[in-house]
Amino acid sequence: MNLVVRAASDDDAQLIANLTRACWAGTVTVTSSGHRETAQRVAEQLRSGGAFILLLDDAPVGSVRWAPHEFEPDVWEIRRMGVLPRCRGGNLSQHLLEAVIHHSQASSVQELRLAVRDDQPRLLDLYAAYEFELADELEYSYANPAEPPPRVMRRVLRH
Repeated sequence: MNLVVRAASDDDAQLIANLTRACWAGTVTVTSSGHRETAQRVAEQLRSGGAFILLLDDAPVGSVRWAPHEFEPDVWEIRRMGVLPRCRGGNLSQHLLEAVIHHSQASSVQELRLAVRDDQPRLLDLYAAYEFELADELEYSYANPAEPPPRVMRRVLRH
């Protein structure tokens, strides 16, 4: 098994949109905007932030995106992390999360934030293992009004 995490380019927008929809299928509530992801929306997010793609034996099997917080540019929000259903159970998403953490540290970012939906409480422990802490005082910038608001976790970075 050969795993590679690579930085995404503008040319990857359609691939990331397809991966997001495939990763969300059957897992995330149908009201999530991830089910309607488009290459245009991904391209816009790549311009303001970035993304990584996870390759397993040269085949794309997951992705993650990040972008600076709208009002706090030294805070990045991690978004749309997912691994294809057929590849789950092997902790592959940790490679995507670690890539964002390392990249943010190299970019002198002060804090990372991510959101956890109420229907995925097991993720709280995963993210806590990476030094993310619940920040109930924060609201997720991209919360879907058709769903209960997710819980925000944060990791303050030490440089």
